[in-house]
Amino acid sequence: MALRRIALKDFVIVPALELDLAEGFTVLTGETGAGKSILIDALQLLLGARADTGVIREGAQRTDISAEFDTGGSPALADWLQEAGIDREDTLLLRRTVDLQGRSRAWINGTPATATQMRALGELLLDIHGQHAWQSLTRPDAVRALLDAYAGVQGQPLAALWGAWREAQKALAHARQAQDTLAQERERLQWQIGELDKLAPQEGEWEELNARHARLANAQALIDSAQGALHALEGEDSENAMGALARAQELLQNYEHVDEDFRSMTEVLASCLAQAGDVVHSLQSWLRHTEPDPEQLAELDARVAQWLQLARRYRRTPEELPQLLAGWKEDLRRLDDAADLDALVAAEQRHAGAYHKAARTLSQQRAKAAPQLAAAITQAMQELGMAGGRFEVLVEPAEPGPHGADQVGFLVSSHPGMSPRPIGRVASGGELSRMALAISVTTSELGEAPTLIFDEVDSGVGGAVAETVGRLMQQLGRARQVLAVTHLPQVAACADHHLVVSKHKGARQTTSTVRPARGEERVAELARMLGGERLSATTHAHAREMLESAAATRTSAAP
Repeated sequence: MALRRIALKDFVIVPALELDLAEGFTVLTGETGAGKSILIDALQLLLGARADTGVIREGAQRTDISAEFDTGGSPALADWLQEAGIDREDTLLLRRTVDLQGRSRAWINGTPATATQMRALGELLLDIHGQHAWQSLTRPDAVRALLDAYAGVQGQPLAALWGAWREAQKALAHARQAQDTLAQERERLQWQIGELDKLAPQEGEWEELNARHARLANAQALIDSAQGALHALEGEDSENAMGALARAQELLQNYEHVDEDFRSMTEVLASCLAQAGDVVHSLQSWLRHTEPDPEQLAELDARVAQWLQLARRYRRTPEELPQLLAGWKEDLRRLDDAADLDALVAAEQRHAGAYHKAARTLSQQRAKAAPQLAAAITQAMQELGMAGGRFEVLVEPAEPGPHGADQVGFLVSSHPGMSPRPIGRVASGGELSRMALAISVTTSELGEAPTLIFDEVDSGVGGAVAETVGRLMQQLGRARQVLAVTHLPQVAACADHHLVVSKHKGARQTTSTVRPARGEERVAELARMLGGERLSATTHAHAREMLESAAATRTSAAP
């Protein structure tokens, strides 16, 4: 999995650029001010950096950046895409635009995405080491995170235990401070629950109660209506409905053989007679089983009144009383839990024990990894011209927190016999750059990102140390894709691929281009880096010799 292609449109001073990238070690070089870091700036914006209209090329309406990655066989990437609901394809296409109004839009494989999603995805794809990387190593959180990454430990489980412990502490403290208030609230809830428990309202009962009450309250009217309907259908007088229907059917039936329309009307009347007969039967059955019930009506009157009284008292509709009772009972349960100091103390102690156990384990892992990380960075320092220098990782007890009970610090001595001091107090700018590079090279192997980017981390380095830097990056490029912005010809000579950034000043605007350098073009670029503006046959010969030497080293190191 690697970065295969990047395309820019109207970004800073680049009108349009499409660049294919290969595996291995690639360098970007160019004159000062040519914009060597433009590609890296574009990638950072693409992967969720804060949108700024200043990156839009003058005269353009918006900037448009896209990059294509091989998806490879990364389980972490596959899981991330699945969780985000984005289809996984053979390639991963990212795109982001920013317009002059500051509106930013982003897509992952054509699916709209947020800047947060782009940042999270960027952590799986790229690992960028900047020239001021040492500054972050003066921050305790960055130092601790680097050691934890080297130790291979995850801080999230401990942070969750810390959060649970803090919540338990807050619950206990709140309960102790509010005992009197809790007792009063509990007494009030108990009384209210007792009132509603006498009614014992059930879900859906109010609707059924209303229906039953309406039937009983109108029992006599219902009986009178049923008897009247029954009389109308088949009463003793000659005008009842059943008789009229039967006479009409008989009259039509006598002549249905003469007119076919009479037959269809006769059939309709037959159906009406059958349905009317069913109604008669139902009314007779209902009247046999129905009679007024004053006692039951009185009971229902009393219960309806009780529902309405409690609803008015607690300013609810009658339908809400069952949920109100359930809510009060839940509130009382929580108050009982809060008032149970013994249970809260036990819970706080249980969470504290779980946290301290995990924190001790993490401290042991950090203490074990600290000398290993120190030894690895110390070795890198020797290779980078700081012979006799020493790097130390200090792990000391500290107040418990979400990241454990340790304070982690980096100490360094750049010369033999010098006492280790905090890294931020190392005076020499060159030493700071080399320290940053030593740490970057050592820790770059920790991450899972398939592409490593070094943005002028070799600043302040020269001579034989520069050759070592190039060799180290070349070595990293055998396992992962490495991109480096550099001003050192020794580093550039070690690269598998060389990109040259050039600035062109026109009558109206300045533009920048990036092109691959091969053969004599690459020799010329290295010669420029060696000799500046005054090129000579000697600098060209030296450049050619550097390339041949790096190629020989690369061939001998190949498996």
